[in-house]
Amino acid sequence: MDLESKIKKMGLGHEEGSGAPCLKCKDKCEGFELHFWRKICRNCKCGQEEHDVPTSNEDDRKVGKLFEDTKYTTLIAKLKSDGIPMYKRNVMILTNPVAAKKNVSINTVTYEWAPPVQNQSLARHYMQMLPKEKQPVAGSEGAQYRKKQLAKQLPAHDQDPSKCHELSPNEVKQMEQFVKKYKNEALGVGDVKLPSEVEGKAAGKDVPTNGERGTPATVGAMEDKLAGPKASQYCCFRCKLSMKEGDPAVYAERAGYDKLWHPACFVCCTCSELLVDMIYFWKNGKLYCGRHYCDSEKPRCAGCDELIFSNEYTQAEGQSWHLKHFCCFDCDCVLAGEIYVMVNEKPVCKPCYVKNHAVVCQGCHNAIDPEVQRVSYNNFNWHATTECFLCSCCSKCLIGQKFMPVEGMVFCSVECKKKMMS
Repeated sequence: MDLESKIKKMGLGHEEGSGAPCLKCKDKCEGFELHFWRKICRNCKCGQEEHDVPTSNEDDRKVGKLFEDTKYTTLIAKLKSDGIPMYKRNVMILTNPVAAKKNVSINTVTYEWAPPVQNQSLARHYMQMLPKEKQPVAGSEGAQYRKKQLAKQLPAHDQDPSKCHELSPNEVKQMEQFVKKYKNEALGVGDVKLPSEVEGKAAGKDVPTNGERGTPATVGAMEDKLAGPKASQYCCFRCKLSMKEGDPAVYAERAGYDKLWHPACFVCCTCSELLVDMIYFWKNGKLYCGRHYCDSEKPRCAGCDELIFSNEYTQAEGQSWHLKHFCCFDCDCVLAGEIYVMVNEKPVCKPCYVKNHAVVCQGCHNAIDPEVQRVSYNNFNWHATTECFLCSCCSKCLIGQKFMPVEGMVFCSVECKKKMMS
């Protein structure tokens, strides 16, 4: 597909999930309506991942595309209809007989994802070592957590130019080169094994010789390859605590076989979230999720959430923006050269701030302009003027004076307070 075709194909799927309820805002949101370029709901400003949008097929396509042209092609299958790679995630179904008074019923538990290992008991043990609220049991809090992390950690617009907004032909080319580079140099999928199996693999080949003797697994392998595993012989690379004998461990091929992790410790070094489906990016001795690996390589636009491949962009308030995306978070007007106020780390133009966010003066009951001085006490505010910051009883100006606050009122003295409260 040539560059012009790719650019024409670009779109954000504005009808996908339209009207879905927000799990965070509940009834306050009228239903999901995708903003034209911000990747958020126009109604409640929450992301799509916060809405009850069915995304399993889309997620499988996204991860399938991520694994395309990598060594992990065994985890994908191409559809005969359109040739699109689909992620063959391992779904684990466990059935447990439950004794009842008259007969035996079957209790079925379905995990929407499980480690792709042949030994199901090992996969089950792995799941049990995860926090219960993060176990991806169908219909549970853990399944919702996995869905949210797929959206957060592996945004489609970090790997697919067609999911981005108005990239130039040169930016498309740069992005394709960037994706190819991280697939070759950083992308990996964790593997679940017993530590003794990992030690055997390390003893056979690819044992790093970079002096990392702090991990007991390496020491054991180098000193005595024939020795049986001991509980204290294997330590988690993250928490440094010993692995219990018989417990499964996660290893990352790009990190080397001398490093092992507890299942719950296989997390991103930046956000500390469990690496979804054990998909990791390895850089400078650290595990990253896809989002934070990309953030370590490229600036990310705080407006549209896409990586910036242009040489020209705006930096303000410790964040980066495409030139055209440094806009008011409320009305989308361009803020270059304009006065703005940061609200919850989002820039808002002065008119929108006064209309939607400004505090109200207790004296005149008008919004307080962000550029004027004000007096604040607890959740109450006043213009710092002789007309507004006055004793609620005798109207004496209180600027620079001691005052007594009572439920939004202020008094200059005990006498005034008694008069007003009596």
